[in-house]
Amino acid sequence: MSNFAGLGDAIPDIAMGTPDGGHVKPSDFAGSKLVIFFYPKDDTPGCTTENKDFSALQGEFEAARTKLLGVSKDPAKKHQKFIAKHGLAAPLASDAEEGGLSDALGVWAEKQMYGKTYMGMVRATYLVDADGKIARIWPKVKVAGHAEEVLAAAKAL
Repeated sequence: MSNFAGLGDAIPDIAMGTPDGGHVKPSDFAGSKLVIFFYPKDDTPGCTTENKDFSALQGEFEAARTKLLGVSKDPAKKHQKFIAKHGLAAPLASDAEEGGLSDALGVWAEKQMYGKTYMGMVRATYLVDADGKIARIWPKVKVAGHAEEVLAAAKAL
């Protein structure tokens, strides 16, 4: 697992798709702190709650000079529907390409459910400092209270 970017490393600058058909990459946020939260799937209960929690705190993240970016493998059209359905404020990106940011960070990984093994997105969050270095990692996120914990860490950075 040591081949993945970790604390103190530069966040890999890999482009991801945006819901409007454009692209976004971590360097687009240079000079600001950045929270990248990876989640498994749009419109599932935990992922919806997590996105709503981050969206509800977006103003406070902005006040802490911190940008938000939610990332899953869902396609742009699905992100558009998810944003519209739940009134999400936190921007989303689609990391659907092989060798994408989730691969570089090791959060696209083997998972198990009901005895079946499959590849899936690990719910993980990265706090990146204004210089593009990984300052904090939450490797296996529990949704309840997570956005608030990340906000406190961003304010302290």
